[in-house]
Amino acid sequence: MNQSFYIGAVGASQQLKRMNIHGDNIANLNTMGFKANRADFTALLYQNHKGINAELPMGVGARLLMTSKDNSQGPVEDFGRILDYMIEGDGFFALVDLTTGEVTYTRNGAFVRSARETPTGEVDENGNPIIELTYFLGDDEGRFVLSNVGGLIEVPDSSSTDPLPIGVFDYINYDGMTQIDDTRYLPVDKNGNLIYGTGRLRQGVVEGSNADLAEEYTKVIESQRAYGLALKMVQTSDEIESTINNLRT
Repeated sequence: MNQSFYIGAVGASQQLKRMNIHGDNIANLNTMGFKANRADFTALLYQNHKGINAELPMGVGARLLMTSKDNSQGPVEDFGRILDYMIEGDGFFALVDLTTGEVTYTRNGAFVRSARETPTGEVDENGNPIIELTYFLGDDEGRFVLSNVGGLIEVPDSSSTDPLPIGVFDYINYDGMTQIDDTRYLPVDKNGNLIYGTGRLRQGVVEGSNADLAEEYTKVIESQRAYGLALKMVQTSDEIESTINNLRT
């Protein structure tokens, strides 16, 4: 009886986590370059195992093992912006935060012309250093896009349609990449060394979210039904045990 109670309790908590995952995917349907997350479940221990001092009891039900990333190509979105870029195929754009030196990677190519203050080495009549603004390609959040040789990409004219030398970088293995926010990732040791990406750049378009609304709603409904069923199992187990306890008296 206790086992059915625990199966229901574990199932309810895990289905709640699954709903949160698919809810986040739905919230990012309009986030450029977003990659949907998937919930991967595993069975708990279904037999007793020998421990150091005693036998470890078997588990019950299933639990969320990990969230995996769906890295399939998102749809092409055209907003008529010259500085929009998309990678067809494998690879990432590299973004550098000049304040911290951190380099992160993204598929979101909705770039802007970002200003950076650069000292000229001269001073004005009051002895103050003269600062000029230099415009580079950035992500509108203070980070700058790296070129194919690892430098910043100057954008002197916002109306120019000339392709920019944007770098496309990649890793052999994506598993375990740390997700910084909705579209930025930080590599870990298991991803291997940085290599040049094989994807092709397209100017004037951007990659949309690969989350599918119909699929995500279906998964949410599945999780809601499973959550309700698990709670019903908990309630039924509690009622049966209460009935048995009352019979004893």
